[in-house]
Amino acid sequence: MAQYQSTLLDNAVREFSTLPGIGKKTSLRLVLSLLRRDAGEVRRFANSITELRDNIRFCKICHNISDTEVCSICGNIRRNKHLICVVENIQDVLSIENTGQYTGLYHVLGGVISPMDGVGPKDIEIDSLVERIQPEEIEEVILALPTTSEGDTTNYYIYRRLSEMNIRITQIARGVAIGNELEYTDEITLGRSIVNRIEFKV
Repeated sequence: MAQYQSTLLDNAVREFSTLPGIGKKTSLRLVLSLLRRDAGEVRRFANSITELRDNIRFCKICHNISDTEVCSICGNIRRNKHLICVVENIQDVLSIENTGQYTGLYHVLGGVISPMDGVGPKDIEIDSLVERIQPEEIEEVILALPTTSEGDTTNYYIYRRLSEMNIRITQIARGVAIGNELEYTDEITLGRSIVNRIEFKV
């Protein structure tokens, strides 16, 4: 028997509750809100999700989310092409962009090194970062990974890979609290941590 006296409602609530941060109560509220909307609106909502899943791409250069082969940041001639900010995920790109303090390029690793979780250097986009350095004439790499033990391990590994190259390696200032993820850091603090970045030291 359906929990909400309707199998269709029960199924919809269950699917919404699989999303991160969405519990059963919030899921029910969202589903009921959709039911109150015009049928055309709901179809547009559903189609946008289907289109997103079917057609979204990842930039072949930086691995950021994109509608095209090369994302709008990598393709923007006004960006500083000599500067790469290395981040863990796409949310971090959005967070840094919202500060308005950074005008360079990005490189999305898609994770951090975490032996406990079975994630090694080959499981994330470190090799492709190294391959970008010389052809793109990069002068500085900013390490903007989480201030956790996994983030620090990844920073150190990247530093070792890049240390033989003639580039500046920096990291965001520690205005970001230990253990914090960038997406949960306020824009002013994050912006300052980028502007006041420091030389990476082992």
